[in-house]
Amino acid sequence: QVQLVESGGGLVQAGGSLSLSCAASGRTFSTMGWFRQAPGKEREFVAASSRSGISTYYADSVKGRFTISRDNIKNTVNLQMNSLKPDDTAVYYCAASPGLKQTHPYEYDYWGQGTQVTVSS
Repeated sequence: QVQLVESGGGLVQAGGSLSLSCAASGRTFSTMGWFRQAPGKEREFVAASSRSGISTYYADSVKGRFTISRDNIKNTVNLQMNSLKPDDTAVYYCAASPGLKQTHPYEYDYWGQGTQVTVSS
């Protein structure tokens, strides 16, 4: 049975940093990524990484501020978030897909339960 479990959300002031982690169990995946959903908005792509970590993809809104990485020994995907802004406030979801270069929610088969990130101004 596949499970994705996120950790690391919380409250931070604007300009601060947070690190999210997602542990996968049950199998490995070609692509693991992060999405977020703010109240009243659709779920949006944040970042994704290939299994090797060589190929990474970012939403324009987080480029240069967020970094995605994978640890294949632990079967985890991490998201380092720097220079956080109030607009980054959302529930962040980890997702996993057997496909490649996945940047849309419908391309992912497995999802974590979500972790809240709140950035105060």
